[in-house]
Amino acid sequence: MTRIHHAGAYAPLTGCYWQDSVAAPDWPVLEGCHRTEVAIIGGGFTGLSAAYHLARDGVGVTVLEAEAPGWGASGRNGGFCCLGGAKASDRALRARFGEDERRAYRRAERAAVDLVDGLLQHLDLEVDRHSEGETLLAHRRRDADGFTDEIAAIEADYGVTPQVLRKEELAQHGLNGPFHGALTVPVGFGLNPRKYLFGLAEAAQAAGAHLHAHSAVTGMTRTGRRKQLRTANGTVTADTVIIATNGYSHEDLPPWMAARTMPMQSSAMVTRPLSRDEMAAQGWISAQMAYDTRNLLHYFRLMPNGRFLFGMRGGLRATPGAEARARAALRRDFDAMFPAWAHVEATHTWSGLVCLTRDLTPYIGPVPDLPGVFAGFAYHGNGVAMGSYAGALLADLVQEKTPDTPYPAPLRTPPARFPLGRLRLWLMQPAFWAFALRDL
Repeated sequence: MTRIHHAGAYAPLTGCYWQDSVAAPDWPVLEGCHRTEVAIIGGGFTGLSAAYHLARDGVGVTVLEAEAPGWGASGRNGGFCCLGGAKASDRALRARFGEDERRAYRRAERAAVDLVDGLLQHLDLEVDRHSEGETLLAHRRRDADGFTDEIAAIEADYGVTPQVLRKEELAQHGLNGPFHGALTVPVGFGLNPRKYLFGLAEAAQAAGAHLHAHSAVTGMTRTGRRKQLRTANGTVTADTVIIATNGYSHEDLPPWMAARTMPMQSSAMVTRPLSRDEMAAQGWISAQMAYDTRNLLHYFRLMPNGRFLFGMRGGLRATPGAEARARAALRRDFDAMFPAWAHVEATHTWSGLVCLTRDLTPYIGPVPDLPGVFAGFAYHGNGVAMGSYAGALLADLVQEKTPDTPYPAPLRTPPARFPLGRLRLWLMQPAFWAFALRDL
């Protein structure tokens, strides 16, 4: 079993704020030999959404999570349920798939957010929800100048009207900082990702799904139409297998996955609770979740309990030295963007893997030339919504149902492989330098 990142990327999770906010459930270790209709590798948003939707339909499901519940990206992300899932531009999507499929993809983005919203309401989950959509903040004047040009496209693609704020209007909306304007799209919300994840897990179990932790799959073999998954203490024989491991995938489970993903580091911190005077001193009192226009973007939000979450993209290595440098850069950028809070302690700091593909689009569908095996991965930093959506789509595909929600070509098309195989992380260093220069 092989992965391409440094060992530190797969070490025990420490320093994550969400760990302290809610206790993890106690899923048993898989022991002995088991038979199921569908086996799911990975207990994150994709795996548990698939498990819930399958079990609700009466399908037998067994989930195998390699680590503790919430250990992977689903338990350590920024908690932004928002539009996204791909990094491919409208121009790239149109050139590759045509205008109809581009618009269908944008409808899928909206449907993904609506799916999570519906699950929260139907399952009556308390997840510390806040924010009316998501706000994009311009870190350069020319970025803000283009915001009004995007209004018509946003209205056409998502069926909502965005709000544009000029630089001089930001402070009165509680968004004070070194920004030149704002564009708010009223789709999406912030949440506690572990509360959502564990609520989804409980619903899947109540519907009949069997969930196992500390049960890493060490191999898969085929006997006729059936697949057998091996763990350290047992086996699961299934008619169908779903790979839902995203940025924490192995290169050889199955071998088709090799070089299909580019897992990259993202780092985040959470401060102690801010006082009202401290919020006023900075001029940031908004509950809006926000991000900036950089390629190596920052994402941030004031949470309902007064703590401030701040994260950034950009890590390629997970060695101790690289991790220390990433944390120092995170703090340096936070202090520069919110100088009135430079004295405020960060009580939690952690990192995780964001998953990209060469085509900059997610993949949700069957694994080619491997009947009965499906996969969903590569949400490009927006896995709360798109990962949940992937699980629901996979549940339909496994049952040979025609999805009643958008399933456009960008989601159906298998991603190309990156060159250089396991050395492909080195390809990203020049790209990072270029992104940094373009962000100036």
